[in-house]
Amino acid sequence: MPELPEVEALAQHLRDNATGRSVARVDIASLSVLKTVSPPWSELHGRTVAGATRYGKYLDLDCEGLHLVFHLARAGWMRWSDSLSPAPLKPGRGPIALRVHLGGGVGFDLTEAGTQKKLSAWVLEDPAEVPGIAKLGPDALSLDVEGLAAVLFGRTERLKTVLTDQSRIAGIGNAYSDEILHAAKLSPYATAGRLDADAVEHLHTAMREILTDAVERSLKQDAARLKAEKRSGMRVHGRTGLPCPVCGDAVREVSFAERSLQYCATCQTGGKPLADRRLSRLLK
Repeated sequence: MPELPEVEALAQHLRDNATGRSVARVDIASLSVLKTVSPPWSELHGRTVAGATRYGKYLDLDCEGLHLVFHLARAGWMRWSDSLSPAPLKPGRGPIALRVHLGGGVGFDLTEAGTQKKLSAWVLEDPAEVPGIAKLGPDALSLDVEGLAAVLFGRTERLKTVLTDQSRIAGIGNAYSDEILHAAKLSPYATAGRLDADAVEHLHTAMREILTDAVERSLKQDAARLKAEKRSGMRVHGRTGLPCPVCGDAVREVSFAERSLQYCATCQTGGKPLADRRLSRLLK
């Protein structure tokens, strides 16, 4: 899933390449991707792109006061083209859900792999009308130590859960939460509201460093290479069985129904493996 660093890089790409161009046409290949019906998407036609903004993991293309907002979900992506095919999309075929034609023959596709189609787009006058944006917590890069402490205060959930709850902290998903917790040397199963002041400070430092570094690396990459850059920059996420870059212990995994988390037991949990209920059931 694209998270804060990749979405920020995509927003910057749109600022650099779409701003000032007119929207020639918007093609919809899957009507289910559109979560609004009024105003119609055709109202975007002829408007000039004024800029692009990121809200957590949402992207907002401002077209003279009318906004095309989209969320790439777990398997979605934005693919830019300097020479976009003018041919109309064939509804229901292929991974392309929506195509935006801009002046000069450039534009982008919103694509989604797999069968679980969760990519969403909205056309509206105010991005705050998107329910997910309205519920967003403070952006992860805007939080200071005191702000993070306030977010964690009294929370009984696991730390991993709070970090990935967009209504608590906006922008962090499964991958970067693994990286942040590893850098902070904290267990994903730690109770969020029980961290002492030192642990909160370590978590804040790790969050800033991991996300800032990932944003900088993402901004240096071509939009087409952002996915590969994200994978190559990970220290524990997606590296089950490989050595931890800090201590050399094998990176471990806890599996859930639709996702998994990775961690280093030596660095994060005092050498104790975390309970993996799915694996435990398989071993019975």
